[in-house]
This record gives sequence, C-alpha cells and structure tokens, in this order.
Amino acid sequence: MKQLENVREVFNTLKHRKPSRIYCPKCASPKINLSNSLEIWLLPKKYLCENCGYIGPIVMELEKEEESENGTA
Repeated sequence: MKQLENVREVFNTLKHRKPSRIYCPKCASPKINLSNSLEIWLLPKKYLCENCGYIGPIVMELEKEEESENGTA
C-alpha cells in the first residue's frame, strides 16, 4: 500500500511541475532548441545549440531548488 502512495506522490509532483530551462551539455548555453518541429511528436528529440553547434538528444536541465523545511534554500 505504501508503494501506491509513493507513486501517487510522484505523479502529483510531475503534474504540477513547471517547465525547467534547458542548456547545452557542451557549452552550457541556454540558446538550445529542437532542431526540427517534427521532433516534438514524430521523431526522437534532437537539439541544436546556436552557440557552439552541438546537435544531439541530450540536454541539461536546471531546476530551482525547493526551499527546505527550515526556510533556507
């Protein structure tokens, strides 16, 4: 029963998760976009960095750290 509660908690956090910013894994530039509009639903995602020219399926995501229980970040 505890496993069901854990799964439900994960789904709730995913549902309310805000989109995070993505960065190039090669140069850490935020100027990275999908290389083709068809890759949203038809093909595997492939990203293109405007800064260094990286092309690939891997990007870095940066999420804001949630405040801890004692009020410090």
